[in-house]
Amino acid sequence: MVPITFTSGSRDKKKEETALRPESAGTGSEKRRKAREDALELRRFVSGIGLAAFVLCVVAGGLAAAFTRSEVPVAAGVLIGVFALFSIKVATQWERAVVLRFGRFQALRGPGLFAVVPVVDVVSQIVDQRLRVTDVTAESALTRDTVPVNVDAIVFWTVWDAKKSVLEVADYFDAVWFSAQTALREAIGRHQLAEMITEREKLGKGLQAILDEKTNAWGITVQSVEIRDVKIPAELEDAMSRQAQAERERQARIILGTAETEIADRFVKAGEAYRDRPLALHLRAMNMLYEAIKEKGSMVIVPSSAVETMGLGGLSGITALSQGSGTPPAP
Repeated sequence: MVPITFTSGSRDKKKEETALRPESAGTGSEKRRKAREDALELRRFVSGIGLAAFVLCVVAGGLAAAFTRSEVPVAAGVLIGVFALFSIKVATQWERAVVLRFGRFQALRGPGLFAVVPVVDVVSQIVDQRLRVTDVTAESALTRDTVPVNVDAIVFWTVWDAKKSVLEVADYFDAVWFSAQTALREAIGRHQLAEMITEREKLGKGLQAILDEKTNAWGITVQSVEIRDVKIPAELEDAMSRQAQAERERQARIILGTAETEIADRFVKAGEAYRDRPLALHLRAMNMLYEAIKEKGSMVIVPSSAVETMGLGGLSGITALSQGSGTPPAP
């Protein structure tokens, strides 16, 4: 296989690529990541146990020289200490060290204590195989319906083959970050705004499949991608809010019209039921009138034609009905 190398043509270009990183690159998590990488870089050359062995060898050589009154033990102690300093290495439980011998891959070392031959062997890189989190941002990306959006996503990935991650790509962290950013922009261009807002989980699974297929050759697997936020311009947000409000008003009017239609249909059915039953109609009218005036302080104005139709006997009938309910008749 041909190794893939992500390098810049000059230092200025590298600075420009670094400037393209999202704002999260300056956050505390990014600083902690850089501090860990610096510590790993230092441990490639010198480990704590190697440093302790160097000090012990020098001290032992000095004590031996004091007893023998000779400089040979001091020289021997320094040489052995230097050899131990650059030979003894330590890898933690979640790390693997890639060892090269004369520039060729020799073996993966770790976890735990291991030794290399100084000058002959070189610890090319110490790879952290724990789950990692990378923040990806796509700014002013156009959706399929040409809406500019800003999308924030989180990529969860891990190195499952330390050998491939070192030999196949120069900087696997940058490779994952740039690949995730490109895939996110491509996914935004294939989806409409409504789909991105309502189907974030589906969009994340699609991105995870694309990234996992691309990074698998580097010994890296992308476990999941989560869409954290989808931001749209304020003007478009206001327009969408007005559109949603108009849609709700339209639905309310449709529901009200449907209710009035149903009520009218019921009145028609009631009229059909009372058409050939005048006595039932009179009883219903009297009941409605009684229900209206039975509460104290209520006033009902009934046209004289309605009174004659209900057969209440004019004003005297209404007076009797009102007296029976305890309410004075309306003047």
